[in-house]
Amino acid sequence: MLLIKNGLINTMTCPETFVGDILVDNGKIVSVGKDIEAPADAQVIDATGKEVYPGFVEAHTHIGLDGYGVGAVEGKDYNEMNDIVASHLRGLDGINPFDVTFKMAAEAGVTTVSTGPGSANVLGGTFVAMKTVGKRVDDMVIKPEVAMKCAFGENPKRCYQTKNNSSRMSTASKLREQLFKAREYLNKIEAAGDDASKRPAFDMKMNALIPVLKGEMPLKAHAHRADDIFTAIRIAKEFGVKLTLEHCTEGHLIAEYLAEEGYPVAVGPTLGNATKFEVLNKSWETPGILQRAGLSVSIITDSSVVPQHYLALCAGQAVKAGMDRFEALKAITINPAKHIGVEDRVGTLEVGKDADIVITDGDPLESMTNVVSVIIDGNIIK
Repeated sequence: MLLIKNGLINTMTCPETFVGDILVDNGKIVSVGKDIEAPADAQVIDATGKEVYPGFVEAHTHIGLDGYGVGAVEGKDYNEMNDIVASHLRGLDGINPFDVTFKMAAEAGVTTVSTGPGSANVLGGTFVAMKTVGKRVDDMVIKPEVAMKCAFGENPKRCYQTKNNSSRMSTASKLREQLFKAREYLNKIEAAGDDASKRPAFDMKMNALIPVLKGEMPLKAHAHRADDIFTAIRIAKEFGVKLTLEHCTEGHLIAEYLAEEGYPVAVGPTLGNATKFEVLNKSWETPGILQRAGLSVSIITDSSVVPQHYLALCAGQAVKAGMDRFEALKAITINPAKHIGVEDRVGTLEVGKDADIVITDGDPLESMTNVVSVIIDGNIIK
């Protein structure tokens, strides 16, 4: 058992904080409150003068698939460059848990991430939700497939401009084609019922899209520019599928429309230069504008574009640009947990949730604050 005593508790269920205690047993939070009696066998952490938060969560990253300090051939496993429609791929199968970025992320308080394929392909495969500590990826997984990556805009055009995909029209048509084929494939399976002789020949790509068509996982749409965002929404509506909007760089230009649609948005990466035309309008004001419009906003680093351990710093920059502080904290805790469908496990300090806890010596959104202790699944890793 583990008891954290006398910390300033930020449960992230509400803006109010209190000085209190958290009791952990078997990797779960079993009590949150004041003056919790320390069991005889409990290890005690004195958090007096410290702040206590749930582990930070990122909804969109490529950690573990982009080798840190490794060459393009040896370490870059996030894009399959030979198949523009690769729905059958799983980010889970390309992750290296020994990549040093996991340790860097964990020690900075980022305890849960959603990581997966990049945006070279119209369909890239599935993202996984996982913890940031462990030696075997299977043991780190919270949810093996949380979303199906699709991409719009410059990246599929650039990567396949000599392979029959040189326009946004082509990108959209290829996604539609795959969804049409998958719907037909699913209809045939359902019509066949228990008669195996009537089932269509197995198609791994189509099979991978069935959870999307059934509403069991969303399309995770890489879209920076406003027109690409609207194309993603248009196609999701055509097929009646769930959708999350990733990057959403020009979201602040169309906030009123996005508020009407209500899709979750993951904003970033914002730290650094505008490296291509479609991100010329990126702004630290975007998360706050979209949040005030009524959207569920997550802030992302898109690691390795921005190092994972700067996630809280990015949230701090959003506050500096006008975002409410509590909402910015939600954007790196409970909102991304909801975005990737693991809010029952992480994102707040509540009884029954995973004991993923961050202890700091000040406001984690301030650059001078230090993360003094990190607990993941009840284990002290820092």
